[in-house]
Amino acid sequence: MLTNGMQTQKAPTYLKAITLRDYSDVYGVKEDIKKGMILVLRVTPLAQKNVDELRKVVEEIYNIAKNADADIARLGEERIIVTPSGVKIWRAEYDLK
Repeated sequence: MLTNGMQTQKAPTYLKAITLRDYSDVYGVKEDIKKGMILVLRVTPLAQKNVDELRKVVEEIYNIAKNADADIARLGEERIIVTPSGVKIWRAEYDLK
């Protein structure tokens, strides 16, 4: 928190878009999750290249997000969104009656 006269200002939360191309991209994603960024991860290039590697990358990012108390969800067919602690992703409640 920064103090500016009588007002208290919170540090901004940044949104970052990243294209995942291979497993080495996980390290940068992990660092951004630690920084509390909102991430939009595009997975299409990795999915086209190697589906098994994509599964491994998504599982690793999911575990990193959960350990950081972040929220993670699929955003359509091509993207994953990760939000920091305190920012939750709305999910539709399905009525199965």
